[in-house]
Amino acid sequence: MSKTRHVRRRAGAAVAVASALVAGLAALPQGANASSHREAPLIAGEPRLDNTDLYAFVSPEMPDKVNLVANWIPFEEPNGGPNFYKFATDAAYDINIDNDGDARPDLVYRWTFTDHYRNPNTFLYNTGVVTSLTDPDLNFYQTYKLERFAGHERTTLIPNGKVAPSNTGPASMPNYGALRQQAVTQVPGGGKSFTGQADDPFFADLRVFDLLYGGNLSEVGKDTLRGYNVNAVALQVPKKDLALKNNVARNPVVGIWTTTSRKRMEVTEAVGEESDAEHGMAQVSRLGMPLVNEVVIPVSRKNEFNATRPVDDAKFLKFVQDPEVPKLVNAIYNIPAPAAPRKDLVEVFLTGVCKACGPVQADLNSQLLNKDVVASRFRPSEQLRLNMNVPPSANPSRMGVLGGDLAGFPNGRRLADDTIDITLQAAEGILLPNPAPGVSGLGDGVDANENAFGTAFPYLALPNAVSVNES
Repeated sequence: MSKTRHVRRRAGAAVAVASALVAGLAALPQGANASSHREAPLIAGEPRLDNTDLYAFVSPEMPDKVNLVANWIPFEEPNGGPNFYKFATDAAYDINIDNDGDARPDLVYRWTFTDHYRNPNTFLYNTGVVTSLTDPDLNFYQTYKLERFAGHERTTLIPNGKVAPSNTGPASMPNYGALRQQAVTQVPGGGKSFTGQADDPFFADLRVFDLLYGGNLSEVGKDTLRGYNVNAVALQVPKKDLALKNNVARNPVVGIWTTTSRKRMEVTEAVGEESDAEHGMAQVSRLGMPLVNEVVIPVSRKNEFNATRPVDDAKFLKFVQDPEVPKLVNAIYNIPAPAAPRKDLVEVFLTGVCKACGPVQADLNSQLLNKDVVASRFRPSEQLRLNMNVPPSANPSRMGVLGGDLAGFPNGRRLADDTIDITLQAAEGILLPNPAPGVSGLGDGVDANENAFGTAFPYLALPNAVSVNES
């Protein structure tokens, strides 16, 4: 377990917000579940459609830009050939933006993919050493179309982008970093797009499922995601492109979630509502805040949550107000569960944090803080919310807001934010007055990713090439 950490209250406007949050979000044993890895029965059988994680943060080197990173296909084992990992070609991969708080997307960025084979008469993914994305030795490759939906306006930003391939190993791809760089494409209007394989940036000890780390905290400190890869999309865009009325100064807060939709004829079970009925598509996976579907929504409702639009999230309210995790922690570790209903969790997960939103008296990341929002149209819903006016931190804390760093989770989410520790501390009531003793120092013993993240777009670490059972 990690050592006890005390969050200090500091002076100043920004630190006052952090202090208010800390005075209100406390802990439980740090470490829980992969953010959204195989979180629901149906989507566990469709890994190419399974959202694993979503990140949103202001670019540290370009503070007028925002980065959106979304991952799919959990637990990609390196050397998993001969058919390596690809995006589905019968699906739409979306990043949705709600800038007015009505729980409906005001903007949608959509990736759709196409397969290509240079030589269909071989079993090989690549037939020789691959030195570029156009190399004839790269037998299988994918391209993508990136579109932007804004109201009734539909714009193709990138008609034929190149996807970085799966890393088949150093003999086949001796300079994978060069291939990654070739897959970065400029976006009209300023910004960049990337699609391809990457090291899974999520870090956690998943033995939480063994009676919360063995029932005695004997099972902590192992990064269960170490060595695995994911398929990622990353998008860097100007802040103004996301802001309500394109005015970041007046309307800095946006809500973000990812969805995967598939052609209805291939959906094996229709649950909930369709997100793209007019295009014959059905939403089958969804992710905003990490861990929600995994440990908040009960198994009987997980498929339904994946198919539900944020505007209809009221039907899941009771699971946020009276979560199961604190009761389990109390039963196993005798840490008292905060009393329900949990208005603090409603504020963190469903409304964003603002003084008018709930018991956490701080203005941080609710769309209600946008000056041009019509408050009567605001709908609580599960989204990852980002205040784009909070500048990048010169000294980021893995504990985000709980560590006094307002540029981190739950104000957006950076790759290095320890969402397991932060979220579980929130579940145990660290945002409430007088949290149980000791909760602020509990943890899963996994505080960082095994591979360093990049300092420039797309920031993700390069995909692993060593088999997990070797690493």
